[in-house]
Amino acid sequence: MKGWPAHWLCPQRVDLLVNRRAAGSRSSPVSVMHGELLLLSSVVVLLRGLCGCPEKCHCHWASNSVDCSRQGLAEIPPNLPPWTLTLHLQDNQIHQLPASAFRSVPLLTTLNLGNNSLSNLAPGAFHGLQHLRVLNLTQNSLHSLESRLFHSLPQLRELDLSSNNISRLPTSLGERWENLTLFAIQRNQLRQLDRALLESMPSVKHLFLKDNLWKCNCHLLGLKLWLEKFIYKGGVMDNVVCVSPDTWKGKALLTIPHELYQPCPPPSPDLESSQGQRLGSAHRAVPRPPESHSVGEQDRSECDLKPKPRSPNLRHALVTVIIAGVACGILCLMMLVATIYGCTYAAITAKYRGAPLAQTNEPVKTEGKELFDSSPA
Repeated sequence: MKGWPAHWLCPQRVDLLVNRRAAGSRSSPVSVMHGELLLLSSVVVLLRGLCGCPEKCHCHWASNSVDCSRQGLAEIPPNLPPWTLTLHLQDNQIHQLPASAFRSVPLLTTLNLGNNSLSNLAPGAFHGLQHLRVLNLTQNSLHSLESRLFHSLPQLRELDLSSNNISRLPTSLGERWENLTLFAIQRNQLRQLDRALLESMPSVKHLFLKDNLWKCNCHLLGLKLWLEKFIYKGGVMDNVVCVSPDTWKGKALLTIPHELYQPCPPPSPDLESSQGQRLGSAHRAVPRPPESHSVGEQDRSECDLKPKPRSPNLRHALVTVIIAGVACGILCLMMLVATIYGCTYAAITAKYRGAPLAQTNEPVKTEGKELFDSSPA
C-alpha cells in the first residue's frame, strides 16, 4: 500500500469499500463472501492502527471529528488523522501557531481554538485549509492581526475573534470574503474600525461589535454610515456604545446625528513630509513591524468631536476689528474731551470779557444822563 494517497489509507474509505464489496457479493457463494469480509475487516483494524488517534485526543470515526480539548496541550498535536473535518482544541495552553500548522488535516471544515493563550499567529498558520468554514479564536491573547493571516481561507463563513486584546484591525484581512456570514469582534480594545474591512464582506449577516473602546470621533463616521445601511438591508448586530470623548460617552453610535460629526482635517503636507523622513530614518534603524498605521492616520488619530476651528484669516480679521474699535473709541473720547474743554474755555473767556464792557458802558450812560440833566429847560 506504499504510495497510496493518505486519505485512502484511513478507515472511512475502507469501511466504504467493505460495504460496496458486501453489496456486490450477494450473488457469490456464502463461503467466498465471508472470506472477503473477514479479510477487509482485518485490513480495517490494521489501518486504524496506522491512522491512529493522537495521544490525549479522542477520535470519532463516524463524525470525522477529533476532540483534543481540555488536555493541557502547548502545541498542535502531531499526526492528526487526514480525514478530520472537525477539530476541537479549545481550553488548552497553546501559545502560538507556526506556519502550515494544520497541513495534516487539509479537509478541515471546523476549527475551534477558543480559550487558549494564543498571542502569535504566523502569517501562514492556516495555509492549506481551503475548505475551512468555521474558525473560533475566542478568549485568547491576540493584540493585532496581519492582513495575510486569513488569505488562504476562501470558504470561511464564520470568524469569531471575541474576548481578545485586539486594538486594531487592518483595512483588509485578505481577499474579498464572498462567503463570510458571521463576524464577531466584541470584547476587545478597538477604538475604530475601517469601513473598507466591512465592505470586503458582502454576504455578512451577523455582526457583533459591542464592548470595545469605541472613540466616536470623525474617524468613526464611516462605520456609522455603513452600519445604518447594513441594518436597513436586514443585517443583525449588537449595540455599539461610545466610550470617548466625554461628549458621547455612553451614547449609542447609531443615535448620534451625522451633523454633529466634523470632517477630519487633512494632514499638513509639511508635517507629513517631516514625519515621513523621521519614520524613514527610524525604519532604517529598527525593523518595521508587520502592520503599521499610515502617517495620515497618525496625524488624524486624535480628531475629536469639537467645534470646527476658525481659519487663520478669520482670526486675523477679528483682531483687526477689535483694534479698530478700540482706536475709534479712544479717538471719539478724545474728541469729546476736546469739545468739552473748548466749550468750557469759551464760556470762561466770554464771562471775563463781558464784565469790563459793562463797567465802561455805565459812565457813558451816566454822563449822558448828566448832560441831559444839565441842558436848559
